[in-house]
Amino acid sequence: MTFILRGSIVHTPKNPFREAEALQAFSDGGVAIAEGKIAALGPFAEVARQYPAAPVQDCREGVLLPGMVDTHVHYPQTRVIGAMGYSLLEWLEQRTLPLEARLSDNKLARELAREFVRLLLRNGTTTALVFGSHFQGATANLFGAAEDVGLRIIAGQVCSDRLLRPELHTTPEQSYAEQKMLIRRFHGRGKLRYAVTPRFALSASEALLEVCQTLLQEHPDLHFTTHINENTDEIRKVAELFPWSSHYLQTYDRFGLVTKHSVFAHNVHPTEPELARLAEAKAAIAHCPSSNAFIGSGIFPMRQHLRHGVRFGLGSDVGGGTGFSLLKEGLTAYIAQRYAQDGVNLTPTHLLYLATQAGAEILGLGEEVGSFAPGKAADVVWVRPEPGSTLEVHFRHLNSVEDLLGSLFTLHGEAKVQKVWLEGREAPLD
Repeated sequence: MTFILRGSIVHTPKNPFREAEALQAFSDGGVAIAEGKIAALGPFAEVARQYPAAPVQDCREGVLLPGMVDTHVHYPQTRVIGAMGYSLLEWLEQRTLPLEARLSDNKLARELAREFVRLLLRNGTTTALVFGSHFQGATANLFGAAEDVGLRIIAGQVCSDRLLRPELHTTPEQSYAEQKMLIRRFHGRGKLRYAVTPRFALSASEALLEVCQTLLQEHPDLHFTTHINENTDEIRKVAELFPWSSHYLQTYDRFGLVTKHSVFAHNVHPTEPELARLAEAKAAIAHCPSSNAFIGSGIFPMRQHLRHGVRFGLGSDVGGGTGFSLLKEGLTAYIAQRYAQDGVNLTPTHLLYLATQAGAEILGLGEEVGSFAPGKAADVVWVRPEPGSTLEVHFRHLNSVEDLLGSLFTLHGEAKVQKVWLEGREAPLD
């Protein structure tokens, strides 16, 4: 059945870092949805003429956005959010890894998985690149929970074999066998995709990185994700563990893990050779501004990445990040760049692009999601101001689309995700 959503519609089908006219908006717009796809987009009157028999859902109180794309988030860490006063390695050892070690309990893993996917949807995220669990069963629970609600995820079993808690360690042989089973079961099943996911080079031996390489060689359409250059202590320890490497990225590159299918989280402290190599390989970065600030890692050198042509999107990095909202991540990115010595003057258009289309592109899904271009999946988010809020006042007195977006990102805490459609089907938010 074809139906129409009517309201203020805003999306970024083009890259505003490269093109001046990247934003497209309709103050009284219509998006027609048929068979799970965007069938038409434009002023409401025109779309209604195209589909005169289509029922209309009135979404004029608020704004319609493309489903947001989170390029880095940890499924086991929802309950770690808010652990203050730690540097990265302290935070991992004292707050995060003890909880992750408990996911060998299948009942807890299933509970956390359902909680996790619901919170993504309640914050308007419809596609995510997810760090799974160190345990095969818990990772299977994540895939199952995402499939149950129709969430599009790319995820994998996290693998490490040193310098973490013993419960989280694997062996190269065990990791290969368990990941092969998950790949066969879930990769390419509906909207599910698999990502080879070593936690970071600090906790992965050369033998384990060789397993990652083998899996990618055997399955060339797999994704790859991990961490890089998040914290100076981490970088120093990785250099000690891999004395043959000239920089952090080389610990992955030596094993064929730096490709167009690779997304590296953070990259707060890159070197020029690393940026050049990332650009050459068409690899991408998950920029996690609230996590970088909360854990004290530093400010993302956005201008350097742009100068080298390295692609990046937004990641919430729950639970080092401060919540699931990519609207909040957009505001944090904006503020951080205002403080950065060589910061980028971001506009609301940049922020919307980073939260939607940019993420889709770096995940290889740019032709499927990220904007309202006809033919794409009808992943749609309806955001409304809370009654009586400052945001509601702003929405009544707007002068431009830029004002609307600026208010939405700035006052995101007063915005409610009213409804989410996944491929045209309303998703359960409770």
